[in-house]
Amino acid sequence: MLVSALLTSVGINSGLCVLFFTLYSILRKQPTNYEVYIPRLIAEGSSKRRSHFNLERLIPSPGWVKRAWKLSEEDLLSTSGLDAVVFMRVITFSLRVFLFAGVIGIFVLLPVNCSGDQLHDIDFADLSNNSLDVFTISNLSSGSKRLWAHFSAVYLVTAFVCYLLYYEYKCITGKRIDFFHSTKPQPHQFTILVRSIPVSAGSSVSESVERFFMEYHPSTYLSHMVVHRSSKLQSLIKDAKKLYKRITHLQSEPNQPQYRHVGFFRHRVDLVDHYGKKLEDIEENMRLERSEVSLATQEVRAAFVSFKSRYGAAVAFHMKQSINPTEWVTELAPEPNDVYWPFFSSSFMRRWLSKIVVIVACVLLTILFLIPVLVVQGLTNLNQLEIWFPFLKSILTITFVSQVITGYLPSLILQLFLKIVPPIMEFLSSIQGYICHSDIEKSACNKVLWFTIWNIFFATVFSGSVLYQVSIFLDPKHIPAKLASAVPAQASFFIAYVVTSGWTSTSSELFRIIPLIWSLIRKPFSCCSDEEFEVPSIPYHRDIPRILFFGLLGITYFFLAPLILPFLLVYLCLAYIIYRNQFLNVYAPKYETAGKFWPIVHNSMIFSLVLMQAIAIGLFTLKKLPLASTLIFPLPVLTLLFNEYCRKRFLPNFIAYPAEVLIKRDREDRYDPKMAEFYDNLVAAYQDPALLPIQFSANSDSLNSPLISAAQVRH
Repeated sequence: MLVSALLTSVGINSGLCVLFFTLYSILRKQPTNYEVYIPRLIAEGSSKRRSHFNLERLIPSPGWVKRAWKLSEEDLLSTSGLDAVVFMRVITFSLRVFLFAGVIGIFVLLPVNCSGDQLHDIDFADLSNNSLDVFTISNLSSGSKRLWAHFSAVYLVTAFVCYLLYYEYKCITGKRIDFFHSTKPQPHQFTILVRSIPVSAGSSVSESVERFFMEYHPSTYLSHMVVHRSSKLQSLIKDAKKLYKRITHLQSEPNQPQYRHVGFFRHRVDLVDHYGKKLEDIEENMRLERSEVSLATQEVRAAFVSFKSRYGAAVAFHMKQSINPTEWVTELAPEPNDVYWPFFSSSFMRRWLSKIVVIVACVLLTILFLIPVLVVQGLTNLNQLEIWFPFLKSILTITFVSQVITGYLPSLILQLFLKIVPPIMEFLSSIQGYICHSDIEKSACNKVLWFTIWNIFFATVFSGSVLYQVSIFLDPKHIPAKLASAVPAQASFFIAYVVTSGWTSTSSELFRIIPLIWSLIRKPFSCCSDEEFEVPSIPYHRDIPRILFFGLLGITYFFLAPLILPFLLVYLCLAYIIYRNQFLNVYAPKYETAGKFWPIVHNSMIFSLVLMQAIAIGLFTLKKLPLASTLIFPLPVLTLLFNEYCRKRFLPNFIAYPAEVLIKRDREDRYDPKMAEFYDNLVAAYQDPALLPIQFSANSDSLNSPLISAAQVRH
């Protein structure tokens, strides 16, 4: 790729960023767009809809940038939780890494690369017609002493990244403990989930749970809530809500047609009355289904068991409860609003088969995704494109067209295809057998990350068939050499990818294109302007993998093609401001994992370091610098030892809180007068929302009674 093609891509994306920023500054002021750009403020009552016209609405203003910049970490923690703080620390961590690497790369390595003559000398008089390869390490001849600068850079950046990883892991671990001490008592701190409950003949699951824990945990056991199969009831409630919204819409809009002709003879029907009767029928079915769900035959062999202390719950979680390890299986309970209730309605065999289906689906998706990757590789090579489509020769000779096709279009195509990956991975994780939404999101985060690394990085670097890519990793001895020869060749593509995918995706996050379009389509059919709406939560499984993948590109290419670093820093600066703004105005937390996404970040950065070191070993070997290659060998070993130390030092605190923290907090709660009320609420905290009393029509008084009686909640 020529410098001119990169400049064209930078120009297009810079223009898009400015356009998005300008439109956002105007559209966010329009009352009709409040639900798109400030839904959190509307839901919290911090901002009200204003109908009167004001000329100021049409003038873009950068005030939102100043507010986002001033947001402190303490304010972010209090409003959006520790997960939001950890997410922003991923960005600031990356900024620190690439500021350090940028100083070395731009001011040391880039001049060294330009001074080489392996490819050809740089024509500074006509800089735009130079190939980007002359700015990479490929421009240095074999055996050149200047390669020792790159050797030193690899050691320096590795040491700096490891230092920051240790510092961040330690800091976030401390924040987890502080966050635990600062929050009010939460139901999940006192509760565990017990599965595979053995039931003797003539007794129910509820009776078995009560008998077992009263016998073996008599001093700490408080209560339990048995899980019921309620998938059919949940479906009925969903249908009832839809009908209720239709009736409300018809009653609130007198201009809407109130009658409809139905049937073969076109009878005239009052829609409100028609939908009302349907709603009553559904509510009657809900009442019947409720009575069936309440029966012992609908009990799942699982229960949420609550204890009088956090330490009591921790003891029950960590200890095996039975001689048979497959019975009375315990795990930490998620927050009540984080529970994924459909999990309990599926059988063990269905969950086991679902795991196999997920593996097969991920493999198939990976193979199918190679199609757009191969198309993209064809676009980056004009000669190949002319062979595939000879009728385009005349068009491809136009300078601007060729620059757009080779510099901008490939990355844009990959970005569009990648849009569908996070929702697919989230769906696959939801059928994999996780009991809470946060575990589903963490699993989806891992899937999206490794899918992106494999399909965007390795598939692009090793262009070819799937079998060829797999065969490379089946021969470990030659992996460094093959990486060293293939990775630098794709430097220009990944520089353009950072500009196109990074800058544009971050700007579109601010502009919220899809929610805006959906709002414009939905508005004519909505009931009224005051209709309730759901405040979105940030999709961590989409955004964390994107940041980590750019981190991998930065660490991998900082010594191969330092020119990538300024574009990465621009992306991270944009992300820093934009996501802080989104946490202020758009996203509200639905659940809290207290920073459990950080181990994913740590593991990804360790992988990036080891990958970079493997490339360095192969590169110095190819460049006829065996001493440098030999001296790099201890580096991946030391990096993996450092990772093992961090895993043993910090990871246990992300799985469960230590006993000293739990006991200390339990002692503090002894003198809290509100604990009696908390224990009363804890009894029903894990009741299935589908079993809670609900009413839509005026004639359904029976629905006001609880779906689970007090006798079914054992104290």
